[in-house]
Amino acid sequence: MSDISEDENEIAFTVKFLGRVEVQRSEGLQVLSEAEGILKSPDKDTEKTTKKNKVSLFLSVSGVDILEHKTKFMLYTCPLSSISFCGVHQTKPNLFGFVARHPAADMNHCYLFQSKKFSHLLVSIIGDAFQASRREEAVSSHRDLVVEALRHKNKVLQKENKELKKRLVALLGNGAERADSNML
Repeated sequence: MSDISEDENEIAFTVKFLGRVEVQRSEGLQVLSEAEGILKSPDKDTEKTTKKNKVSLFLSVSGVDILEHKTKFMLYTCPLSSISFCGVHQTKPNLFGFVARHPAADMNHCYLFQSKKFSHLLVSIIGDAFQASRREEAVSSHRDLVVEALRHKNKVLQKENKELKKRLVALLGNGAERADSNML
């Protein structure tokens, strides 16, 4: 099986998942070193793997999904909007990770991976997907503003149309009364 698989909307890589740990800071290369240190230390509070699990890392413009490679069990899903940092470890180029905000709690988690071939490429792709997602959000928010402006313009025109109809009825009403009185 190849290490890379592609679909029209996502790309998948097979990497080793070292674990997920809660971190205090949401960005910076030092976060990766701290996360690695936590994962190396024997602590029951961290969600680290007992051995380096092979996972499929699916990247798309909507987010990053981490699936257990053999069972295809979804371990984690991280929307791109929740990711604040992604990078390659400063001294170990085969380690990379990203920091994502927990969707329900006020905390950040660092997801740490190992890949002999793809660390820099994956960080670049996650960054590109993040940028594409931001552009899509900007276009979407621009469209929302245009739609709102058009709705407002529509309301103004409907109000103006209503007033013009009233004036027309009034003018036709007065004109019709004059025509009736002239005939008598």
